[in-house]
Amino acid sequence: MLNKVEFLETFLSLYINHHEVLKDIENGTSKYVFIEVRNASKSVKKDKIKNSVKIPAKDLKNHLSNLNKDKIYVLYDWTGGTMLGKAALLEFYKHEFESYELAGSLEDVG
Repeated sequence: MLNKVEFLETFLSLYINHHEVLKDIENGTSKYVFIEVRNASKSVKKDKIKNSVKIPAKDLKNHLSNLNKDKIYVLYDWTGGTMLGKAALLEFYKHEFESYELAGSLEDVG
């Protein structure tokens, strides 16, 4: 059984700080791609991160083959740390994509 320190280190490694991603955007390196995995309709999803790719979690498996494995994917849903984001992150990991769940909220990056 993992001890608490190892567990938390592993858990935290699933997330990326929005400051790191914003720095990349400002530098124009474009190594990160935001993936919005929310399943709601467009009328409900008014707030989004600029230039994010919309792939609802329910459709994710059908779109993974269209993604570039040279990019780093940052997934977000309604709020940081929901089960929807974790399930989407698991699919990315199963298909060997470098990916993280966004730490923080949409307002931090928007």
